Amino acid sequence: MEQPLHNPPTLDELKHLRKKMRRVDIENKEKLSFLERCAVPIAKSIGSAGFFVILLCITIAWLGWNMLAPVALRFDPYPAFVLWLFIVNIFQLMMMPLLMISQNLSNRHSDARAEADFEINTKAEFEIEVILQHLENQNAIILKILERLEHRK
Repeated sequence: MEQPLHNPPTLDELKHLRKKMRRVDIENKEKLSFLERCAVPIAKSIGSAGFFVILLCITIAWLGWNMLAPVALRFDPYPAFVLWLFIVNIFQLMMMPLLMISQNLSNRHSDARAEADFEINTKAEFEIEVILQHLENQNAIILKILERLEHRK
């Protein structure tokens, strides 16, 4: 008696087993709090080269005005620059937490993407195994057909 072959899952069965793909970027945006949503665009602009150029131009203008303008018009004359140092320090103190929030959000997003990639790789591995089962099944059928043809001769 011939052994019945194990039939691998059909394409319809595989489609039924398949889970809906996750949109990690959308999931991440939906989980953000109000403050985090506010922090993201600020941190993106602070971390840009354009922001650095703007800050550099303001610094040069501030220092240039207070060194080269008529004495009566200088509001923070050389060598003081106390007001500028105060403003810059306050600004830096406000930027640091925003940048840390941005990094934390980016790390959370990266972790979620890695998890989604793992899910996709696991699905792909399962589907490859099914394909290999189909190929083994086809090989067994072809070998049986060849055996029958050889016995007929």
